[in-house]
Amino acid sequence: MDLQKRPQQPGPSAPVADPAELRASDADRDRVADILREALAEGRLDAEEHAERIDGVYRAKTVGELEPLVRDLPGAHGARPTVAQGPPPNQPAPGTIPPLPGENLVAVFSSTTRKGRWRVGRRTHAYAVFGNVEIDLSEAIFEYPQVYIKAVSVFGNVEIRVPENISLRGSGGGVLGNFEVDTLDATEPEAPVVYVDGVAVLGNIEAKPKRGRIIRDLHKHLRKHLG
Repeated sequence: MDLQKRPQQPGPSAPVADPAELRASDADRDRVADILREALAEGRLDAEEHAERIDGVYRAKTVGELEPLVRDLPGAHGARPTVAQGPPPNQPAPGTIPPLPGENLVAVFSSTTRKGRWRVGRRTHAYAVFGNVEIDLSEAIFEYPQVYIKAVSVFGNVEIRVPENISLRGSGGGVLGNFEVDTLDATEPEAPVVYVDGVAVLGNIEAKPKRGRIIRDLHKHLRKHLG
């Protein structure tokens, strides 16, 4: 005999996942890191607290693990203001960079390091031939809004590190070598911009932000640039 099909009864609905249990994305981590950088710049966190929380950001696996890191900071409770000005261009503005370098860093079968509290010129050249050149700008004093670094590596290595609250741009390439510049956009539209231009021949050129490092007195630099 014919059996009538009964309509299927809806089963129990799947429980809605707690948003705090969702896996954290790179965008989630970047958002929290931006809030922490702003808190450090405003003096709400000291350097040690900032470093501890930044370490927690990159260890966090879920959104719930990120939230306590900024729960006591104002940036976590509202949207950050957007900046009308667009990101800096990929090349320095014409006439802002002198044709000759203010400093040459050369390593031939050796190593050269420039780091600590030093004043960055508008143009720096780095040459690594079977050697290593390290340029660390994380504690440097920026007196110019645009800084240009020309890097040449032949069977050598040029490593550049910058603070997290400036902008970083790169233009170059490698011939059986590696040229890598991590593009970085500062939240402050008038923050310094570091331009890295170069070529790596059977060598390596790398420019990246140094995690947890920022320019503490950035606003003083901005006022100086703006006159």
